[in-house]
Amino acid sequence: MWGRHHAAVPLGVVDVGSNTVRLLVEAHGKPILSLRESAGLGAYIERDGVIPDAKLAETAAHVRGFVEAALAAGAEEVEVLITSPGRQAVNGTELRETIAAATSAPVRILSAQEEGRLAFTGALGSMHVPSRRRVAVVDVGGGSSQIVIGSGREGITWSGTIDLGSRRLTSRLLSRNPPNHEDLVAARGEVDRLLARLELPDVGAALAVGGSARALKRLVGGRLGADELDYALSLLELTSAADLVARYDVNPSRAEILPAGATILAAIQARLDTSLRVVRAGLREGAVGELSARERAA
Repeated sequence: MWGRHHAAVPLGVVDVGSNTVRLLVEAHGKPILSLRESAGLGAYIERDGVIPDAKLAETAAHVRGFVEAALAAGAEEVEVLITSPGRQAVNGTELRETIAAATSAPVRILSAQEEGRLAFTGALGSMHVPSRRRVAVVDVGGGSSQIVIGSGREGITWSGTIDLGSRRLTSRLLSRNPPNHEDLVAARGEVDRLLARLELPDVGAALAVGGSARALKRLVGGRLGADELDYALSLLELTSAADLVARYDVNPSRAEILPAGATILAAIQARLDTSLRVVRAGLREGAVGELSARERAA
């Protein structure tokens, strides 16, 4: 059910998130172009509730450039998806309208449920998972975090979200660089408070997608279990963002928010009570697969 749809022609997706704007163009299930630009929308939303006009224009310019790059790479269709900034900002609709005016590509704001579904589809479609095994896919973004549970046989059977991601948690409680132990304890308490509202089913396996998970894998070298995440948090307590960039080749914009991402992933891992396997495919891959399926059905 969750196998990837391999489009015969290139298709593209632009993902507008709290931290970054990203482009993925795929053909025959293989990436042929991948680009990213820092956005930093989540910090403004957390602080003021709105995205400033200058940031709206800057983000629209990034999207326009990415759509043009995708078309130049041969993409037959490109779709623009806005995740948590569209839901959380007071002027989220204005963000969509500004982007839509800057490019001919269709633009839509994803609900938290749609965002989680696409991440689930992309993650499971990228690897072999026994069809009966119940799997959790964890996607920690900049503004929100999704947990989706299901199997190849049953499809999605449960989903939940917390309105907190790595950028928002950094702005709220982890602005010190590096954070001290008290900062991390307070941040974990905030995440646990929000997770307490969710009743997570038991799972047989868990996958983690997104930039924080990939960056943490660089630090620990494998799966993200309780011990590995404890080690990562201890390391992040002692290591500045600049040192993370220099020593572990973490992207500078990711390094600033990695303690928050690690805190959220550690809290979710503890609730799931199983280690997280980091996979590269996620929302954008799921969205390209969905776009391909629509193309085939047309």
